[in-house]
Amino acid sequence: MAKVIAIANQKGGVGKTTTAVNLAASLAATKRKVLLIDLDPQGNATMGSGVDKYELPATAYDLLVDDKPLLEVLVKDTSGGYHLVGANADLTAAEVRLMNLFARELRLRNALKEYRNSYDFIFIDCPPSLNMLTVNAMAAADTVLVPMQCEYFALEGLTALVETINQLAAAVNPELKIEGILRTMYDPRNRLANDVSEQLKQHFGDKVYRAVIPRNVRLAEAPSFGAPVMYYDKSSTGAKAYLALAGEMLRRADKRTVTAATSV
Repeated sequence: MAKVIAIANQKGGVGKTTTAVNLAASLAATKRKVLLIDLDPQGNATMGSGVDKYELPATAYDLLVDDKPLLEVLVKDTSGGYHLVGANADLTAAEVRLMNLFARELRLRNALKEYRNSYDFIFIDCPPSLNMLTVNAMAAADTVLVPMQCEYFALEGLTALVETINQLAAAVNPELKIEGILRTMYDPRNRLANDVSEQLKQHFGDKVYRAVIPRNVRLAEAPSFGAPVMYYDKSSTGAKAYLALAGEMLRRADKRTVTAATSV
């Protein structure tokens, strides 16, 4: 059964969509079956997957609001080798429409229920705000991956996000936990970045990924070519960093599986 991971941060510009696209592609390259769901009306994850958001016959809106089955909104041909549920500006209206629907916060969870056995990983790219779309993502997810820059205000924002996750766990998804914290746009020459990084490790321990995503021109360029960075420039530090993150996630998953088996 797929592990469902929401990629979220209430602060914008932290590499959330970059992480969603490149992590999905890196895991797909290891022959894992991966689904990426774009829940951001900006549709950046959709465009970064080589899919024109303006030409989509169906989007996440149809999945959430109109009860279309996942197979009818799925895009199977992406530049990253994963399946995609795309998004565009139509998704903005979902926020209003969802307010009048029964079990509005569980729409995504129910839509994914019968398809979880078809994938190894399902990633949900959340909008940079706490709205009904984000609540749907958190209700459907097993865990939350938090990308963040190592800056002072980002550290304050993380505290607020953790509190939000705890509140949502209490309200709609008791099993929800933090998958990991990913340091993005990292510059080891920056003293503040190193100080914040150490604070993260002290507070969150092994929840902080060892893999670090550096500031990288190729990472910034890749979306304009509609491709994950590993297919734009596989030798770039950005591509290598996301492959390292994928490897770390797989090792953690294997370790959890072994631990669960031995504890039975």
